[in-house]
Parts: sequence; C-alpha cells; structure tokens
Amino acid sequence: MSALKIVALNSLADRHKETITKAYSGCSIITCKEDELSAHIKDADILVCWGSSDIRAAFPSAAKLQWIQTLSAGVEGLLFPELVASDIILTNAKGIHGIPISEHVFAMILTFTRGLHLLLRQQAEKRWKRVPTEEIYDKTMGIIGLGSIGREIAKKAKGLGMQVMATKQEMTKELFVDKLYHADELLTMLPECDFVVAALPLLPSTKNLIMLKHFTAMKSTAYFINIARGGIVNEPDLITALQEGFIKGAGLDVFAEEPLAEASPLWNMPNVIITPHIAGLSPSYLDRAISVFASNLTRFVNQTAMFNVVDKQKGY
Repeated sequence: MSALKIVALNSLADRHKETITKAYSGCSIITCKEDELSAHIKDADILVCWGSSDIRAAFPSAAKLQWIQTLSAGVEGLLFPELVASDIILTNAKGIHGIPISEHVFAMILTFTRGLHLLLRQQAEKRWKRVPTEEIYDKTMGIIGLGSIGREIAKKAKGLGMQVMATKQEMTKELFVDKLYHADELLTMLPECDFVVAALPLLPSTKNLIMLKHFTAMKSTAYFINIARGGIVNEPDLITALQEGFIKGAGLDVFAEEPLAEASPLWNMPNVIITPHIAGLSPSYLDRAISVFASNLTRFVNQTAMFNVVDKQKGY
C-alpha cells in the first residue's frame, strides 16, 4: 500500500506516534484541533477523532478519506447523513473502557453501601456520628446492556460475591452472568435487582429508554447507576423517583445535558452521587485507544477484517 496520511484530532505523545508507525511505517501523522481540520482533511486517508467530534463542516472536502477511527466507544457525533451514506469505514475504541468504568461503578456502589456519601458531609461539619451501612455480598446486580463494559462490571460483581443479571439484544452464554434477559424483558429483571447499572449506547432506540415505570418497578431499596449516556434516562422521571422514594439513590456520571445545570435538584439530593463524566478516564486511556488504532491500521493495510467496525445504520 502507498503512503497514508493520518490526521488526528488529538495531541499524541511520541510513544503514540511510534506505536502507529510500527504498525505501518508508510504513514505521516498530523495532529490538529477540530477547527483546523479543514486545512488538513483534503488529502487525508485516515481520520482519528472522538465520537463526539463535529467534522461536518470539513467533511465535504474529505476527497480521499477511507477510514475514521474514534478514540471513544460512542460515535453519535459522526452519524450525520453524509457520512452514514458514504463508503468510509467507521471503527471505534470499544473494549478499552471496561477497567476504569467498572471501577467507577463499584466506587459509587461502595460509597452508598458504606455510607461514605453521608460521612463525607459529616466530616466537613466535624460531626462524629455513625450512619447505616450495608453489604453488597449476595446482593443482585442488574446490568442494562451487556457489552464489553457490562461484562467487566459483571466480572467484578461476581468476584465480590454478587448475583448478576443482565439484559442483552442477543441471547449468549455469559461466564459472569447468572441470568440473562432479552432487552425487551427489562421490566421483568428490574424488580429482582438491588443495584441497576445502565451500560447502553445512546441510539434513537435507547433515547429516554428508562422512564418512571422502570423506576417504580425497582425495589425501593435499590440504587441506580448510570455510566452510559444521560440521554438514555428520562431525567425528570429519575428526579421524581428519587424525590418520591421509588428508589434509594443514584450514582450519575452522565446527564442529558452536560455540564449539569446549576438549577438541577440532583445537586442537592443527599442520596445522589454526581461525577462529571469521568468514569472512563484513566492515565492509560490514550495508550489503549492508540493500541486499538494501531492494530486496526495493520489490518487496514493488509486488507483483513478490522476490529470494532461500526454499523453506521445502527450506530454501534
């Protein structure tokens, strides 16, 4: 294959560039910001960007573009009609987020069960007072959406002695799941769960998927954790569920609009943990993402099957 021009909408360390050129020496790498893309995309063969990147203004000039690799799992920002209709290959970085996100999930869960969210408030007030505590051992975890992240959450849950249930579009044998439900059976699964974790991609079919009827189907002692996308939850319904005591608490890393509005009642709820969309962050994040890209680059050059090819019609 002839020389390839790679444009990356992210700064890359020397070690990242070395990983890429080891995969294929016949490439040049240019890094730029989103607003500089138009100056570089005309003769680019490959674009490396985030799934939320807005490349629509520059896209009509991308005469040679053959492949887009995202540094994220989500690709919602790239699913505009012109790209969807094109022959450009779209791949994502699915599979690299499971370790940090699953650790974030259990940080939230253990914060709730050990009362740390209450104790931290008391510490700020210099109050010495015991709070109720719980165990997660033998409790039931329900995972909505069993992809690579969901599987890592399930593995950790089993390691901590939990029962694990999950919903999935396709029925498969899962090593760390005790009971698997079809996606349409969500309302059947929810009443059995002590902790419910949303791990779905945001698609037209999953927007506002989780509504008041789902929260009222849960145990009043259950906790809801969202590390997926805020748009999969009807936020006013979640607020109602928390205010009315339909669920015990919520750990939220993502929101319908980010940053979360200062006027949102979620900020002041003592049974809510808010983090600013950081569940997937890790010092190893970009190293892992570039490793996925480099593996795919070798496959692209050799014209063999690539990892994580996105069905642009489906969005995942």
